[in-house]
Amino acid sequence: MLSNFENEIVLAARLLLGGAFVFAGLRNIQNAGFLTQLMTTRGVPQARLMLWLGIVVQIVAGALVIAGIWTALAAACLILFLLVATPMFDNFWDHQGPERAARINGFVANVALTGGFLALMGQAL
Repeated sequence: MLSNFENEIVLAARLLLGGAFVFAGLRNIQNAGFLTQLMTTRGVPQARLMLWLGIVVQIVAGALVIAGIWTALAAACLILFLLVATPMFDNFWDHQGPERAARINGFVANVALTGGFLALMGQAL
């Protein structure tokens, strides 16, 4: 029965997954100063450039996922983004108490997003 709605389900997945990254990228523009400083303290070389590269990846790849254009490639780019950003921003191993719990939640959410992108890649190929 659900197979009759395969296209609609995949469209909803693309809207939710891609939209989350477009939104996050736009939000990161507003927080660019803070994020650049945070990345610098974490030892990221050329932190400002790397931040803007990440923002471009989030927005462009997210929009491509939404549009269903080059979906597998866009999903792969967002997986790569997550592989770099997750240990940088969700480093739960360096925290204790409520901050650690929040970082673990972010880490697990990014693992789940990776799974969603892998599913989209499999569907697109």
